[in-house]
Amino acid sequence: MKQSVKLIAGNWKMNGSAASLAEIEALRADAGRGEWRVEVVVFPPSPLVERVARAAGGSPIEVGAQDCRAEAAGAFTGCVSAELLHDAGARWVILGHSERRQGLGETSAGVAAKVEAALRAGLHPIICVGETLAERDAGEAETVVAAQVGASLPDSLRDQTFTLAYEPVWAIGTGRTPTPADIARMHEVIRSAAAARLGPVAADMRVLYGGSVNPANAATILATPGVDGALVGGASLKAADFLAIIHAA
Repeated sequence: MKQSVKLIAGNWKMNGSAASLAEIEALRADAGRGEWRVEVVVFPPSPLVERVARAAGGSPIEVGAQDCRAEAAGAFTGCVSAELLHDAGARWVILGHSERRQGLGETSAGVAAKVEAALRAGLHPIICVGETLAERDAGEAETVVAAQVGASLPDSLRDQTFTLAYEPVWAIGTGRTPTPADIARMHEVIRSAAAARLGPVAADMRVLYGGSVNPANAATILATPGVDGALVGGASLKAADFLAIIHAA
């Protein structure tokens, strides 16, 4: 059975600084009231992972990284392995984010290799898929997303717990969101593609929605059938906004 607790993931992207630890303290204070009904993970930039993990220690807040290298070690200047991230305190990792697929040319095969690395290091992967506006306008959205799912999930996930995130590329950072019916339909497509690739284990995965989630639309999105949580971008940078989303679930 699919995990019933929703997951709210905050992707800081290339934002934040040591001063941002105050936002973690604000999250901790709110979590201490014992009213959270969701699982919460914060994904700061790599240089902040260890400090955020320390600041969140002993609280319900978990910490993840925004990407990893597929190799465990080696001459890869500027890259960070899954093992190094785990050692710094990360327990989750985002893989295949649309900004990396679109801007850095990441392929689904490359994402699958990074999923293997995450599992090797004991990180829980959130695997992102999604279509561009051109692909949606051409009527190719479902085909594109199903193909990404199939090619991004390695065989080793058959006995693992993992999460997928649907990110319509055209909605990220634009303030635009698909209709609840569009979101529900694409989540069905994602579940079907994952089941076709991996079999029954797909029934246990959570599928998050990511694409301009904010305090104003969070309740509607999180109440949409098939949505098991949210991958939040800019609205996760300030505790007040992120908490509004956490409490909307």
